[in-house]
Amino acid sequence: MLKKSKVKEIQEKVYEALKKANIAITPEEKENIEVADFGLGDLENTGLQLLVYVNTDRYCAKELVLFPGQTCPEHRHPPVNGKPGKQETFRCRYGKVYLYVEGEKTENPHCRPPKGSEQYYTVWHEIELNPGEQYTIEPNTLHWFQAGEEGAIVSEFSSHSDDESDIFTDPRIKRIPEIED
Repeated sequence: MLKKSKVKEIQEKVYEALKKANIAITPEEKENIEVADFGLGDLENTGLQLLVYVNTDRYCAKELVLFPGQTCPEHRHPPVNGKPGKQETFRCRYGKVYLYVEGEKTENPHCRPPKGSEQYYTVWHEIELNPGEQYTIEPNTLHWFQAGEEGAIVSEFSSHSDDESDIFTDPRIKRIPEIED
């Protein structure tokens, strides 16, 4: 569980990272930066910071901010209510992000899962994204990603985002952050 004071501290850190990458946001958007520790209490290693610009029933746009070496755990976006699940395009804006998806295993991947969680990382086809590069993840595709040594900022463009429906390989994961005073 995250403390409100920690969330505020991380929101400020994210704001500074976005500013460094020349991505301007409003004060209201700064307040709405989501800090997700996935219920594991190890934000430095397993976590993600998100800023959702728009999320309608048709499309979604957001920034994903990862600190150096931070990992978003393996998950997929399954079909929901007769819809095929979220399709998303990741476009790297700053730093470097290593994306792992289903497919042929990369021989010498750049990343390792967070210690103690290795069993929950099962896909190893590596895609390296540098600023200006992008990759589209099809619905219901297992994937996870990790920032390089500078951290990473990734713009996500997708169909409707329904985080509550995401299926994580690690059964300990809680997608919606729990915040306490």
